[in-house]
Amino acid sequence: MRPATPKLNAEERQRSLSELDGWTEVPDRDAITKDFKFKNFKHAFSWMTAVALEAEQADHHPEWQNIYNRVKVVLTTHDATGVTAKDITLAKAMDQYARN
Repeated sequence: MRPATPKLNAEERQRSLSELDGWTEVPDRDAITKDFKFKNFKHAFSWMTAVALEAEQADHHPEWQNIYNRVKVVLTTHDATGVTAKDITLAKAMDQYARN
């Protein structure tokens, strides 16, 4: 079994969040969240597909909910029970895919 990825400390977390666009901490949970809005369902689903392939390759999977053109994402590293560098990396990839 792989060792758990270390959680970010408070300073690392704040610095990382400041580098992300629109991501915030989830109240009462060690996680970060963002709501994405796309032109339509097709664009939302295309984005989710691209992100799913990235997440699978990284073996780090988001919690997300899709309703028409919106996708609500929550990121946390379950084996670390909190936010890690894996979450920040995936958040940055999500933002990049959303810009393209």
